Amino acid sequence: MFYKPVSLNGLVIFDPFMGSGTTIGEAHKLGCTAIGRDINPVTYHLAKIALSEISRQKLIKLFNLLREQVEKDLLALYKSADSNGNPCDVLYYFWVKYLPCPSCSGRVDLFSTYIFASHTYPKKHPQVQIFCPQCNGIFTSNYDATEVKCPDCALTFNPQEGCTDRTKAKCPHCRVSFPIAKTALAQGHPPRHRMYAKLVLRQNGHKEYLRITEDDLDLYEAVKKRLQQLNPPLPHISIEPGYNTQQVINYGYRYWDEMFNERQLLALSMLASAIKKLPACPEREVLMLLFSGTLEFNNMFASYKGEGTGAVRHMFSHHILKPERMPIEANLWGTDKSSGSFSTLFRSRIVRALDYKEKPFEIAVKANGKTKTGKKIFGINQSIGSKIIDTYPAQGLTSRSIYLSCGSSANTDLPAESIDVVVTDPPFFDNVHYAELADFFYVWQRLYFDEPRPLDRQTTRHVDEVQDTDENVFAQKLANVFSECFRVLRNDGLLIFSYHHSREDGWISVAKAVLSSDFSFVQSQPVKAEMSVATPKSQAKNPIDLDIILVCRKRSQDKRSHL
Repeated sequence: MFYKPVSLNGLVIFDPFMGSGTTIGEAHKLGCTAIGRDINPVTYHLAKIALSEISRQKLIKLFNLLREQVEKDLLALYKSADSNGNPCDVLYYFWVKYLPCPSCSGRVDLFSTYIFASHTYPKKHPQVQIFCPQCNGIFTSNYDATEVKCPDCALTFNPQEGCTDRTKAKCPHCRVSFPIAKTALAQGHPPRHRMYAKLVLRQNGHKEYLRITEDDLDLYEAVKKRLQQLNPPLPHISIEPGYNTQQVINYGYRYWDEMFNERQLLALSMLASAIKKLPACPEREVLMLLFSGTLEFNNMFASYKGEGTGAVRHMFSHHILKPERMPIEANLWGTDKSSGSFSTLFRSRIVRALDYKEKPFEIAVKANGKTKTGKKIFGINQSIGSKIIDTYPAQGLTSRSIYLSCGSSANTDLPAESIDVVVTDPPFFDNVHYAELADFFYVWQRLYFDEPRPLDRQTTRHVDEVQDTDENVFAQKLANVFSECFRVLRNDGLLIFSYHHSREDGWISVAKAVLSSDFSFVQSQPVKAEMSVATPKSQAKNPIDLDIILVCRKRSQDKRSHL
């Protein structure tokens, strides 16, 4: 049945923790009337744009207009010369954080390794790029080399070992070890950065790793002066303490704009200003959304994944704000060989999203012996895209309409018993606090764009958001939302949600919320959760393989004899 056309026209679905709108989109594909609500304005705005009717022709025309206005100026910020002295574009600059040694005041570069570029499959492609800590030279060797000799200065060293070991660094001058975060915090500002290498795109299309030159440093100084002269709006907004922000605060970060270098701030402000000046229309909002997506890859928390895959690892790959000691600076507008740039993300994200909205598909797994492949199955879903309703109509919702709102789901304007099924994915107790992470995007959006509202707040955090580290507070807040779901759900309706947690108190809190809202658990089904290669999972102390789909009914409608 899953791979056959299914129409659920007339069914009304509600997701009180809408997030980016996955449930709403899936319900819309099946012909349902879909209602979504989220307390976070960033995710609400994301879902609103993603599910709206967008003209491909108008969007491409608007993108090309933007290209004419900013591409040349943005690319000029990333110019250099290859090894033959020919002009070229820089794909990526490689940076390293550094701190003054508390003992001798010498500069300590926070390299964990002097191998800064390698291939995803090193046994097949063993060559790596190595930085010399003595002369700043760049040379190649094998990925498993433990002793190398710099061809420029003859220094012999182990490239696998830098100056850092987990939370501590050792000064190469006086050999004294010191705590990194504590030292950074004591100096009153985040660690400084310096460029040490670049990857350029030669005119023949080949890539080349090179050391930083005086011309590169001069260009960066010119960028800094231009930023001072233009003085554009920048997100110099305080980072509020929180579960997911404390790590960067411990590193000395105090303001959101400190997560970017001067070239990134200049380029991002130029791009945002140009988007803001485009004609107001839904298609411009798509470009605003793309700008936010580009922020993930263009900051000093992004890192280099290497050859053989998308080069830039975005800052939220860990689901936390993790200070990156060896960050990468990408070319913001980008080239055809770029990763994480505005122009390449337009093709890889926006154009592909339009393709999917017009012709949605499901993936079927085909097994051929031990090999498994995926096949796209088209024609079983309805297309995605609708005029988004933002106020509940007095006459009610028409079939297959989409109604989205921003606010607490403990208090909605939905009529009583108007929902057939509540389908959601609630926040997890004591886990990722998404509002704290969403502020990274919000501080830019409120500076340059009319959305997301409310614009009078400097943070997306809200006293009513369910996320909490106290299990009793979390249970009560979740119960408040589930109680509202009880009110708007038809008597024969279902509450269905997914959940996973590695601790017993996480399950106790969600059970309290369900039972105190007058629901009963009637069914459960384990399903595969995050991919086994997902970064948060691979680094977790107690990785979770499964989500549990929990099905609930109103207790008054649960006729099981054993209750």
